[in-house]
Amino acid sequence: MRRLRRLAHLVLFCPFSKGLQGRLPGLRVKYVFLVWLGVLAGSWLAYVHYSSYAELCRGHVCRVVICDQYRKGIISGSICQDLCNLQQVEWRTCLSSVPGQQVYSGLWQGKEVTIKCGLEESLSWKAGADVAPRRELVLFDKPTRGTSIKEFREMTLSFLKANLGDLPSLPALVGQVLLMADFNKDSRVSLAEARSLWALLQRNEFLLLLSLQGRGHAAPLLGHCGDLYVTEGVPRSSGPAAALPALLRPLLPPALHGALQQWLGPAWPWRAKIAIGLLEFVEELFHGAYGTFYMCETTLANVGYTAKYDFRMADLQQVAPEAAVRRFLRGRHCERSADCTYGHDCRAPCDTLLRQCKGDLVQPNLAKVCELLRDYLLPGAPAGLRAELGRQLRTCTTLSGLASQVEAHHSLVLSHLKTLLWKEISNTKYT
Repeated sequence: MRRLRRLAHLVLFCPFSKGLQGRLPGLRVKYVFLVWLGVLAGSWLAYVHYSSYAELCRGHVCRVVICDQYRKGIISGSICQDLCNLQQVEWRTCLSSVPGQQVYSGLWQGKEVTIKCGLEESLSWKAGADVAPRRELVLFDKPTRGTSIKEFREMTLSFLKANLGDLPSLPALVGQVLLMADFNKDSRVSLAEARSLWALLQRNEFLLLLSLQGRGHAAPLLGHCGDLYVTEGVPRSSGPAAALPALLRPLLPPALHGALQQWLGPAWPWRAKIAIGLLEFVEELFHGAYGTFYMCETTLANVGYTAKYDFRMADLQQVAPEAAVRRFLRGRHCERSADCTYGHDCRAPCDTLLRQCKGDLVQPNLAKVCELLRDYLLPGAPAGLRAELGRQLRTCTTLSGLASQVEAHHSLVLSHLKTLLWKEISNTKYT
């Protein structure tokens, strides 16, 4: 009986064993191939990451160029001494998203700061010793020698009129520029000081920061050297990827980012407080003291907040003055509306008969912000609020950029949204 069982066992399992043995070399080859493929892919990702990092993060070039110009007496500024001679400005994490705009977190005078420095696209990081002379000619050539303080004031006023519009408030802004230029308080503006401020004014974000100082929704300016400037802190980003470790962000599908944001991001009442700050920022941009500004890249990545969950705009690079947008669109040839786009999403209609862009934008700031807030606020919203909040956000997203509708409807819709959110979180720990 035992012999019969043993024979049955051999008959049933021996062929399987031979087949398995026959397949083992093939399996080994597959495993070796997969491991080799994984190593190759990992090496390629590491190379791409290093290459992109080397291209995006060139803070060392900024320091060399700025300090070279400072030591030659071409530029000046309130942090030049600490940056170049005392080495008291600490550069930390690289936050750059484009090579031409270097952004780093840092430490200065015991404060967490953001360091921003522009690199002209023509200046390659491999340019070596030739960098400084070319940059000097391109960037720090105005005003010229012999310019008086009166002439510099008029020069600055003309520049601001061209970029912000002819506004009665501009002389006050010119006064801010001159005060910032005279950082050492000697009641005069040297050529180096004037050239530094002139170079800074060419930076769109700096001009906007200067216009929004004291409003609370843009980072305060702390100092500058040439066209390098330092602002307070690095706001935390509200974008879905912000809650994820940097190594995981490229590996996860976009659909998961939103869900993870709800689990790892701020609690809903904190998100409501941040959203109220964003709506107040939209109010500031709409007919503010220095004219109207358009948000031309509306993403959650630009919606930041402080440690106390107060809204702070993370990136102002794509916020543009109305005058600059209209100048870009005026008389522009177009075949379709996509041809009438300033920045990423400031779009105007195309007059297909005249083949020219019209002046009014398709969507005002508020409509674009409300599209963001639908994904940011509706998930996790209190049950009793969700229906009304959804209705108001839908109404808000239908606003057009036509001046008649903006004037009549814009402020009312914005006020209703703010009131609804404040009513939900007022008299709680979240305020």
